[in-house]
Amino acid sequence: MSGCCNHDVTFDGLSAGYRRRLVAVIAINAAMFVVEVIAGQLSGSQALKADALDFFADSVTYGASLFVIGMSLRVRASVAFAKGISLMAMGLWVLGTTLYRVFYIGVPEAEVMGIIGFLALAANVASVLLLMSYRDGDANVRSVWLCSRNDAIGNVAVMIAALGVWGTATGWPDLVVAGIMATLFLNSAIKILVQSRAEMRHVAAGHA
Repeated sequence: MSGCCNHDVTFDGLSAGYRRRLVAVIAINAAMFVVEVIAGQLSGSQALKADALDFFADSVTYGASLFVIGMSLRVRASVAFAKGISLMAMGLWVLGTTLYRVFYIGVPEAEVMGIIGFLALAANVASVLLLMSYRDGDANVRSVWLCSRNDAIGNVAVMIAALGVWGTATGWPDLVVAGIMATLFLNSAIKILVQSRAEMRHVAAGHA
């Protein structure tokens, strides 16, 4: 850790360095949302569309995280809880649309999936490296790290799906990966919700 937190105080994001890195990550995510939503539509890839939605959600929620830095623990925990709910909703949406496509399968373009997946992976690895030193902290800070980590994992999965689509000439690998990504979203949402609820109970007990 690079001094962002210690054993007694949970890092709350109140650092000029963290703010600068978070702004850079927001810009990266917003740019990749535009790229992936177009590529997902043109290629017919459900995994790319799911990842584009994740980039959009991250841009919005990271902006909220930036806005509440320095505010009370109650406000930060409440925003983190809202982000957990939105992440869960996104996971359920991806899972639902994936199940729908099981009965209406079109074969996505593997080449487009692979190229955009690699570009998105590079963007998310850059985000992860920027935030690596701040991966621990309150629910607000931790939610940013979890989402960035999920993005990098998701992009590796999209590239694997592209190889599967190319090798099998079917859309099933794309659907399987979209389903895995939905599960990852739901798992992270639960972690964020649990931590933010614990922080809100901490405030209610009069400790902050």
